[in-house]
Amino acid sequence: MKFIHRLGYYLGGFAIGLILLAFFLNGKKTSCDYGPNARTIKNISLKQKHYSDNALVAMGNHNLDTLIVGDLIKYGKVNFSESDTKAETCKTYVVENSYKKRNFSLSIKNCDSLATILAISLKQ
Repeated sequence: MKFIHRLGYYLGGFAIGLILLAFFLNGKKTSCDYGPNARTIKNISLKQKHYSDNALVAMGNHNLDTLIVGDLIKYGKVNFSESDTKAETCKTYVVENSYKKRNFSLSIKNCDSLATILAISLKQ
């Protein structure tokens, strides 16, 4: 069999496979969260959130609401060098993001079924 025929069969099968994958995965909320930052953010985002008194005061001072804080977490970057990832039960992560040209740092305690936002601070 000539090379051009083999290439045609290969590309035909590859195209059919792509169409089948698009059909089966269409509409499903699939994601490829393989990196440590993406896995941590997804884990925190899926949990019920609780806000400490310190975080609520900071939210009032900086004119933030729960939706903005949720977006800061969802699109933020975890600073693992400042986070406490060695804890047994609840790990504490520092998530950094910006909103309206201000850089925020969120300290989040991530437990089994609850994510507690401990503090929200402006970074200089």
